[in-house]
Amino acid sequence: MTSKKKNKIILIIEFILVYLIFLLLSILPINLVSLLGGSIFKFIGPLTNTHKIAKTNYLRIFPSAKSEEVKKQVINSWENLGRTFFELLILPKIMNSQNNRISVEGMTFLEEIKKNEEQVIFFGIHQSNWEILLPMIDRINFNVGGIYRHINNPYINKLILNQRKKSIASNNSFYTPKGKKSAKDIVDGIKKNFSIILLVDQKDTAGEDVVFFNTMTKTQTGFLKIARKYKMPIIPIQNTRNNLNDFALKFHAPLKPFKNNLTDKQAMEVIHKTIEEWIKENPTNWFLQHNRFS
Repeated sequence: MTSKKKNKIILIIEFILVYLIFLLLSILPINLVSLLGGSIFKFIGPLTNTHKIAKTNYLRIFPSAKSEEVKKQVINSWENLGRTFFELLILPKIMNSQNNRISVEGMTFLEEIKKNEEQVIFFGIHQSNWEILLPMIDRINFNVGGIYRHINNPYINKLILNQRKKSIASNNSFYTPKGKKSAKDIVDGIKKNFSIILLVDQKDTAGEDVVFFNTMTKTQTGFLKIARKYKMPIIPIQNTRNNLNDFALKFHAPLKPFKNNLTDKQAMEVIHKTIEEWIKENPTNWFLQHNRFS
């Protein structure tokens, strides 16, 4: 048997296992699905090398934190990550308005945007359950495009992408895989009067050096060039997990850096300060496991 065939068999076996888990989760109540994910990740997470990254990141946020606090908070962040991962497999159920899982604040800003018929760049971070952002923006009547990270197993990727697409209420909003295709799809979407949603807290090796928690970090600034070119307001979205699997989205007042003659780096410094405050308010809601500062 060739290595290519062996690899395909492994991919299929992985998919079957994930699909069986998906079938089980699809018939369970939302609360139980979320609880299972959180419990599993709380147990497994501290056994991985990534746990060290999470602890180091927590200390970047709170340099004077005691070891017991770091241990407790990082384990809680594993719980949030596990809940988010399992909730992704039942995302359409969570987004069902009848389940009343998501509250929204800041609609005044959005109504003004709609009134002026403006396109928007929404930005959030990997906080709480970030998968709810695009489908929720779609539900408040914005045609919006967003980027997702492609999973290496194409069968699992298709399954999860299908769940994402099912969570969208309209036939207009879209997902595009991270990479060259996403860059083209996002620009094409903007030309068709779509808004976009981006998560702006992860490392971008091709980005600019911008201070984040007192550390120079490689940061994406391409979306600021888009905002400048197309004169698009930038709306921050703060995302909080309440009562374990209920969520609050707060849309803040639009930023318009191109009107203040800020450079992209200066504008990103302002955005980083906003993000830092969100993370400090709810550190266990943030994706601490990402190697953001290397």
